[in-house]
Amino acid sequence: MSYFSAKSKHLKLGDKGEKIAARLLRDKNYSILCRNFKVKSGEIDIVARDGGNLVFIEVKTRRATTRSRPAEGLSSKQKKRIYHAAQNYLRQIDNPTVIYRFDLIEVILSRFKIHEIRHWENNFSKPASYGN
Repeated sequence: MSYFSAKSKHLKLGDKGEKIAARLLRDKNYSILCRNFKVKSGEIDIVARDGGNLVFIEVKTRRATTRSRPAEGLSSKQKKRIYHAAQNYLRQIDNPTVIYRFDLIEVILSRFKIHEIRHWENNFSKPASYGN
């Protein structure tokens, strides 16, 4: 396998978790608008619509053998980066007056199946140090 075509295990695990999260959201009647929205200073795993709300979703995936919760991997620095990316997304769609929120989906995988999945709606809001 080529060095350049190899994908690290944690990236493959993250991709799998994002696919599972997208399926969960569709089952909950969310409309998936975008996956892996990237800007220079941040990334949003999934952008979706829940009724009239725009939802920016971070997906954290871990193996069941890991002792920590996936949510523990969401740092305040990463929340700021997600918030910044969300502001860029809103600008790209002409910054409509829309209600939006930030959700977190935790995916825990055992070797051959989904061990646990949790959807935390409105998990965080604008970072306090981000100003008005």
